[in-house]
Amino acid sequence: MASSISSQGLRFPQTLLPSPPKPGSRLPSTRAAPLVCTPSAVASVRSRGLASRSDMVQSRVVARASASEIGPDISDVLGDVRIFTAAGEPVLFRDLWDQNEGVAVVAMLRHFGCICCWELASSLKESKAKFDSAGVKLIAVGVGTPDKARILAERLPFPTDCLYADPDRKSYDVLGLYYGLGRTFFNPASAKVFSRFDSIQKAAKNYTIGATPDDRSSVLQQGGMLVFKGKQLLYARKDEGTGDHAPLDDIFDICCKVPVSS
Repeated sequence: MASSISSQGLRFPQTLLPSPPKPGSRLPSTRAAPLVCTPSAVASVRSRGLASRSDMVQSRVVARASASEIGPDISDVLGDVRIFTAAGEPVLFRDLWDQNEGVAVVAMLRHFGCICCWELASSLKESKAKFDSAGVKLIAVGVGTPDKARILAERLPFPTDCLYADPDRKSYDVLGLYYGLGRTFFNPASAKVFSRFDSIQKAAKNYTIGATPDDRSSVLQQGGMLVFKGKQLLYARKDEGTGDHAPLDDIFDICCKVPVSS
């Protein structure tokens, strides 16, 4: 039988959580890059080769983390990807939000049986009213079939009108999100989940491993976070490892700084 660890009475299988960080090691930063750049921010972004002079003039910087290579025109390709509603109806990615001026936050969950994704989904649900009041649409996409999505939606619970299933990981492939054994179980960025036991415990109250995709290779998929205004990509971040989610407060700040169209 697999070993497990516990926190305040909640037991987690060892295979669901990463190894703790080594003493003295540093965790990767998850802070979002600024949307409107200051001179110092401009220099920092340019030094990483992520922006051009025209980007600075227009204050349209696509924020990227680590080795992310999600291009600013990704919406043209992503828009043709077919996924499914939680009810099982096919839908194109471009139909999830207003492609002209609509602002949307797209949270790419690892898969519907990931306990850390239940935690993220719970945070998204708790933040939904705040995002709604700012005119921002929250969208969550997960790996698995629609019936797996419904398990998460019913047991967490989570609003089904915001939840979509990508059983073949097509949108994940288009975005180039990380995949593999090392990213899933051994990446240092995953160690931050050990500081979030309270929120994981809350999200795991009705958790079931039955939401895990039948295709077990899907559990090696990592997620990410994107912010769009229409077709314009404002922010893109690839999760470095399991549980390495973008802070929602940072995402909300980015949405609030979206320039108003003239």
